[in-house]
Amino acid sequence: MSEQPLNPSTAAAPDDDAADTAPTGPTPTDSTAAGSTAADVTAADVTAAHEAAALRAASFERARRLRMEPRFPGGPAADPAGSHHERRIRSFQPRRSRVTTGQQDALERLWPKWGLDIDGQRVLDLADLFDGLPVVLEIGFGMGEATAQMAADDPGTGILAVDVHTPGQGNLLGLADKAGSTNVRVANGDAVILLREMLAPESLDGLRVYFPDPWPKARHHKRRLIQPEFLDLVAPVLRPGAVVHCATDWEPYAEQMLEVLTAHPRFENTAADGGYAPRPAFRPLTRFEGQGLDKGHVVHDLLFARV
Repeated sequence: MSEQPLNPSTAAAPDDDAADTAPTGPTPTDSTAAGSTAADVTAADVTAAHEAAALRAASFERARRLRMEPRFPGGPAADPAGSHHERRIRSFQPRRSRVTTGQQDALERLWPKWGLDIDGQRVLDLADLFDGLPVVLEIGFGMGEATAQMAADDPGTGILAVDVHTPGQGNLLGLADKAGSTNVRVANGDAVILLREMLAPESLDGLRVYFPDPWPKARHHKRRLIQPEFLDLVAPVLRPGAVVHCATDWEPYAEQMLEVLTAHPRFENTAADGGYAPRPAFRPLTRFEGQGLDKGHVVHDLLFARV
């Protein structure tokens, strides 16, 4: 944005004396000045409107700057890719919510060691980042409980976990630290930019997308993550045989996932019947999933290998 910030403290303040004496409309004691009073009121209204607009602009600018600033010095950036990337439809909505003391502590201590911003300015050396471990990418991890458990259960696999939710980022870092897991790295930003510009060909051993936003309204279906164009980005960075694992409790989205993955020439369904797969033992039953099952939701897993 090119606008210069406005400082409300420098805006012209109304003159108190003038305000005391300025006419506000015809009164019984000043009926002879009705014509000039109407003109004065109009001028005052215009001035007030300009001042109100300046204050709103200043407030907007302050809010914009706050959104752009990291919440914690040295922590995840508010907009890591910045304006050098194109505007497009996104599958997520960055949101800010309360960060607990524990999450803040984890961000401040561990982000410099285990966190990274998706800035689109470099190609990651995953072998160096994960000390030579095979790496799976997880897109959208919520509060990180399932991710932390998978990392603890399989220390021989690195997990590059991507999300934009600051409390979740802090929570995952704290859970991994508490469990003694050193095979988790938390990436902040847009996974599409990561896939397109920051991962080397055939550098990943898997992709996990668990319970992505289903965007249930028809006009929002274009925001769903699992689309042919997304799979076009995914395929080149996966090694042959690497598995794309999706899970959702939203039946129409599960059907779309199955259709899109089945139609893509570089992926093959691992389910013998060409349908959904049983939940693998390595995917924990999450609190969110448990709540959905209690409500009668059906969870579908899809496992497709890159060919």
